[in-house]
Amino acid sequence: MSGHSKWATIKRKKGAADAKRGQLFTKLIKEITVAARNGGGSVEANPALRLAVAKARESNMPKDNIERAIKKGTGELPGVSYESVVYEGYAPGGVAVLVECLTDNKNRTTAEVRNLFAKNGGNMAGAGSTAWIFHKKGYILVEKSAAAEEKLMEAALSAGAEDLKTGAEGYEIVTGATDLDAVRKGLESAGIPVQSAELTMVPSTTVPVNDGPTAKRVLAFVEALEEHDDINGVHANFDIPDSILTAAAA
Repeated sequence: MSGHSKWATIKRKKGAADAKRGQLFTKLIKEITVAARNGGGSVEANPALRLAVAKARESNMPKDNIERAIKKGTGELPGVSYESVVYEGYAPGGVAVLVECLTDNKNRTTAEVRNLFAKNGGNMAGAGSTAWIFHKKGYILVEKSAAAEEKLMEAALSAGAEDLKTGAEGYEIVTGATDLDAVRKGLESAGIPVQSAELTMVPSTTVPVNDGPTAKRVLAFVEALEEHDDINGVHANFDIPDSILTAAAA
């Protein structure tokens, strides 16, 4: 996986998301609402909703919050209408960035995202400038203590996974975008608990960032974007050595 995926994994392991639980819940509620609006309120029949609800449960979101978000999406309760917007550009060091947003005011979000790029040493670019580098994939993280590697590999590949790697923070499984749910279910049926499962954008090429100061600027840039309420996904193609990533998270 890319350095950005490693960084996200390190932060998740350290519980960084818990420190901003209210903000995290706001983003998850948007995802659930949009998924329910687009594909219906049945978790069993709507894979996108099933994934969004699973993420919410992983983050310990109360059941009532999840149910209200679904009802807002299906129209059973009044709610805000969100649209998906994607922005492209570059972080410090020439790192390609793809930013996914859910917003109820595109003009406001565009201005605020442009300002975040400028304030943090990045540059926004036109449509198509970086999107071609990224490909939608499923990403599953399994703790090393959850299963032996051989058993995990057999279960993952049998369920349709594309690749499995052993990382510093656990086993990383890559799937096709439409195979994520099937692979997650296959692992759980084999008695292997999944720490997290999500759709992400995997870069086809990466940019090495080997010096500490530049790495800190890149990570600060990504974090500044991730803190914005309308941004629900930041994808970047940096490749930073594990030692620098770990030091940055300490």
